[in-house]
Amino acid sequence: MKVTVVGCTHAGTFAIKQILAEYPDAEVTVYERNDVISFLSCGIALYLGGKVADPQGLFYSSPKELAELGADVQMNHNVLNIDPESKTVTVEDLNTHEQTTAPYDKLVMTSGSWPIVPKIPGIDNAKVKLCKNWAHAQTLIEDAKSAHHITVIGAGYIGAELAEAYSTTGHDVTLIDAMSRVMPKYFDREFTDVIEQDYRDNHVQLALGETVESFDTNADGRLTIKTDKGSYDTDLAILCIGFRPNTDLLKGKVDMAQNGAIITDDYMRSSNPDIFAAGDSAAVHYNPTHQNAYIPLATNAVRQGILVGKNLVKPTVKYMGTQSSSGLALYGRTIVSTGLTLAAAQQQGLPAEQVIVKDNYRPEFMPTTEPVLMSLVYDPNTRRILGGALMSKYDVSQSANTLSVCIQNENTIDDLAMVDMLFQPNFDRPFNYLNIVAQAAQAQAAKLTPAK
Repeated sequence: MKVTVVGCTHAGTFAIKQILAEYPDAEVTVYERNDVISFLSCGIALYLGGKVADPQGLFYSSPKELAELGADVQMNHNVLNIDPESKTVTVEDLNTHEQTTAPYDKLVMTSGSWPIVPKIPGIDNAKVKLCKNWAHAQTLIEDAKSAHHITVIGAGYIGAELAEAYSTTGHDVTLIDAMSRVMPKYFDREFTDVIEQDYRDNHVQLALGETVESFDTNADGRLTIKTDKGSYDTDLAILCIGFRPNTDLLKGKVDMAQNGAIITDDYMRSSNPDIFAAGDSAAVHYNPTHQNAYIPLATNAVRQGILVGKNLVKPTVKYMGTQSSSGLALYGRTIVSTGLTLAAAQQQGLPAEQVIVKDNYRPEFMPTTEPVLMSLVYDPNTRRILGGALMSKYDVSQSANTLSVCIQNENTIDDLAMVDMLFQPNFDRPFNYLNIVAQAAQAQAAKLTPAK
């Protein structure tokens, strides 16, 4: 069995390992256009902020490891064409520019994503950078050495983390976003108001509700960024406004979402049963809505990659779907979310209500405690949990995973309100703070539903 893998970051790496574990006699050929694999781009901000001293720790595999497992790893090779009819790929060696055509029995599309680069005047200015791969990370840390002022464009997760990182390394920082709040896709205003104040307290200039219109080099040789509401001079700009799937090779050849993400079944097969897709090149099955969605996260990629290996020859293990659980740490706060916000649920046309509660994570008689801000979104008709978020200077990150399981299993606010959780004053109250937010949802739901 000849297996061709196109691209090798998270999904590709895990797919290759699982394929070779399941089918050690398979002829697995990997084509990767870059010179490294398995780079954890989520660690770029940690590296730039000095929290990660050795960036090599951001790589969890290597071409050598995959070759030792039995894969034919072709680095610096770019796939030019995929022909599903003849089941062949045409590939260019980027070093010699030689082109070859090779057959496959199964093809795995793990080509990842690329930053969205809008057609804005001056976008190709040398001082405008991207943030995605290892090459970008090296450029950003080098260019930051001579930069006094850095502007981050896009206040999603990546932009939010970069703005914090540079504000802790002695740089002046401006954070620009067209939306009126930071990270509005993930957190409600009660959360983002606190986050935005943390930025201001750390001297980050926020330019929210502003759309970038152009980039230009000014008389001083610096970069001028013009928005619809103002102008900002800076030494370096980093574009972080989202990603698009790298799937042009299969356009018109398999079913895709509107943005080009490949649609798969529960076994990671595309509409062509011999072509599999995983990671940022594929849509995910989003459990809160039971619909396909595009959510480029490493957590999704590694799970989908493993499923490709499990299901390569026959359907064996079904995809569980995702809640899009994610989190970050900013200025000493843990900020996490899973599933839908209230606004997102309403945009999807789903019946939804929300409670927001603040309570200390453990009793006040303890020497110290910290408040936890919590949100819970639920369907008032079925009482099913749709989403949630938590923020605290206490580490509440694993509580998002608990909520993720609740959404996965279609648990209700009643389940979460009374589920057994440990009590010990070092850790929590007789009712855990997750019990408490669910009980608040019960009280709200009782007011919404008249007694019979």
